[in-house]
Amino acid sequence: MSLLAGWCLVLAAAGLDYLLGDPLAWPHPVQVMGWWINQLRHWLEPWCGGQPRRLRWAGLAMAATMVVLAVGAGMTLEWGARRWPLLATPWLILALASCLAGRSLRHGVTAVLKPLLAPYPDLPAARQALSRIVGRDVTHLNRRHILRGAAESASENAIDGAFAPLFWMLVGVFIQAGWGNGAPGPLALGWGFKAVSTMDSMVGYRHGQLRWLGTAPARLEDFMVWLPCRLAVLSLGMVVGRPWELLVLAEADGAADLSPNASVSMAAYGHAVGVQLGGRNRYGQQERDKPLLGVGYPDPDPAMVMAMVNLTRRGLLLWLVFIGLLSL
Repeated sequence: MSLLAGWCLVLAAAGLDYLLGDPLAWPHPVQVMGWWINQLRHWLEPWCGGQPRRLRWAGLAMAATMVVLAVGAGMTLEWGARRWPLLATPWLILALASCLAGRSLRHGVTAVLKPLLAPYPDLPAARQALSRIVGRDVTHLNRRHILRGAAESASENAIDGAFAPLFWMLVGVFIQAGWGNGAPGPLALGWGFKAVSTMDSMVGYRHGQLRWLGTAPARLEDFMVWLPCRLAVLSLGMVVGRPWELLVLAEADGAADLSPNASVSMAAYGHAVGVQLGGRNRYGQQERDKPLLGVGYPDPDPAMVMAMVNLTRRGLLLWLVFIGLLSL
């Protein structure tokens, strides 16, 4: 597959995600990945017997198995698109679009803002909408903290849900263009990343047995997101006219957090839009203090949250245009 042909497939998938997103009534590959992850846990955890060393090995085996299954499934559909192009190419584009969550993230954030912008703001409805896109306890959040939650979701999830999968899809385009059709292509690497991201969201926690079982998936997800996160920050900086400054500020602010990527992403959006993020959140019965990012800026308002959403859209468009120019 040529570089131009691969770019056209990714562009079509990005357009489909922008227009259609992930309809709730449709089956999604992530649901299949989640089922396999639960099955692997069901098979592996009894063997571990709660032993940290065995749990780490089981997590490594689970991560390797899921990546092989996801990449293999992607390569199979790519082969089908070459063998029967008229029949399988639409399915390939649809599968590529399933790797991206740009519209879903945009819809989730705007669903939080809508009841806050009503003539009579509806805080319970805003909290309910926020609970669908964040993991924190939203029960008693006021308007200020609801907006902070929406802004943090818009800035953090943009990397995992949009920039990182697009990055690995484009890597697959370059690999297949350089090494031939037998190499893993955009769907193989896109689904490979989604498998890792899904594992991290299901087992990548620091409590109970998951602190050992989830080590390999969490570290692999950190590795796969590190470079696309920094490239995304640079591209967001290009959109606002200060790429290197934004990267330096984001790295400096993000260094205080345990996550090598999430805090950098949030700090970049905070400095780009001019809002302060971070602070205390409640998860169940526990409260956690996250580092303050963009200290000195005001708290986010609805316009600033939408500015973050639009910044993501412009950054993704910049990536697609840049790769399109390279492919000509």
